[in-house]
Amino acid sequence: MIGRTAIALTALLFATTAAAAPNPAAPDPATQAGAVTTQHTVDLAGGRKLAYTAEAGRITLRDAETGEPHGYMFYTAYRVRSDKPRPVTFIWNGGPGADSSTLHFHVAGPVRVVDGQLVENPDTWLAASDLVFVDPVGTGFSRPAKAEYADEFYGTVGDVASVAEFVRNWLLQHHADGAPVWLVGESWGAGRAGSVGAALEKRGVKVSGMVLLSGGSGLHKDFIPRELSEALHVADLNATAAYWHRAKADPQAAERWARVVYAPALAHRDQLSDADRAKIVTELSAFTGLSADQIDPKTLLITPRQYRSGLLKSEGKTLNTFDMRITAEPKEGADVAAILRYLRHDLGYHTDLPYVGLEPAEGGYGASVGERWNYATEKVTPEAYQAALAEAMKRGGGPPVLGAPLPSTAEEIALDPGTRVLVAAGLYDSLNSCAANAETGKRLPSNLAKAITFRCYTGGHMMYRDEPTRIRLSDDIKAMIGGR
Repeated sequence: MIGRTAIALTALLFATTAAAAPNPAAPDPATQAGAVTTQHTVDLAGGRKLAYTAEAGRITLRDAETGEPHGYMFYTAYRVRSDKPRPVTFIWNGGPGADSSTLHFHVAGPVRVVDGQLVENPDTWLAASDLVFVDPVGTGFSRPAKAEYADEFYGTVGDVASVAEFVRNWLLQHHADGAPVWLVGESWGAGRAGSVGAALEKRGVKVSGMVLLSGGSGLHKDFIPRELSEALHVADLNATAAYWHRAKADPQAAERWARVVYAPALAHRDQLSDADRAKIVTELSAFTGLSADQIDPKTLLITPRQYRSGLLKSEGKTLNTFDMRITAEPKEGADVAAILRYLRHDLGYHTDLPYVGLEPAEGGYGASVGERWNYATEKVTPEAYQAALAEAMKRGGGPPVLGAPLPSTAEEIALDPGTRVLVAAGLYDSLNSCAANAETGKRLPSNLAKAITFRCYTGGHMMYRDEPTRIRLSDDIKAMIGGR
């Protein structure tokens, strides 16, 4: 994997140019970089009608020295005519290797997909900001210009560099370089947002704020002891156990026990007697619903994968990674068809390229972006890489960490103390911890505490799939962007 994915994109600076708008009837999908626009209206919550322009196109990412195209990045933008600069919010999902359709069509955009049908979204974030949904290279209609350029984009370092350059150039090309800029990322895309924010600030692009959904805070320093962070997750697991009637719902008692008993025990595991360990296992089982025989008395820990596979083991069921209230993947075939019709026909972006992430990418496309991804931020040996990848797979709690982390949220705030950040997590997401987030918020230094807000929402990784949460999250984000 190391041999296939270079991390030397820092030596390649991107410049971007926009081609003339293509003929919608007969574009060349291999080189299409222009945009098509259409006019629409949406009825907002509260009765106000909003007129907007939709724009679908691709930005060409070029080598700054030679001008040679290295990649094409697809976007869908929604803009509202205004006498004063409106905020512009750039939105992407994660993966790595995921397109932007989930946030686009389930919560943020002016249209939502519901049971295979597109409907107006009265709670769209467009009420507070212009929106640009971004598909990183290798997702959606975005592509490397040549096969040999793919590895420049399919890695953490190159991904951040290319997305930051996309944002900077999109603003310039749309005469919006004076607009307030917001970045929204989900899951892996949350970490991307933090690092893109820091990269933009270093290049003179002010970032007003960021929304980090279900992907952590982008704070690389541990503001709480690791043992306490691990222990507090018991309060989150108690909610899932209660949902499945495997434990009594008592998150306050679970948190007290985690602080007073469990965290100190984890910090002094080598000093515990067999009786102490047995007592911890029994109490941990009571709060989380996981049977005592599935808890390792040596480590006294429950990994995300272990919990998902173990809670309903007697029923032969495994909890969903992203929402532990379900045990199967949602079927979205009709939704996919509706989204593809919208992009190609309603918005008029006529291309025969497959929309990677929603359509099968056959015909020699090769391994997926996620399979080819290079998580390393600096040179590591193949052995170290494979070991980190194996450990991450074993835990089932997120991607591996290889090399020093890229500058992110704290560095961005240091460059611009006025930045505002919302860190959001879903209570039933196996990859995040609302309790640990809340504790982190209490322990931040003043400069970070002033900038960052932590919130826990009822729901999973995609917490907005819960209708009340979708509305609440949308209201929170619109209020934040609007300065309320």
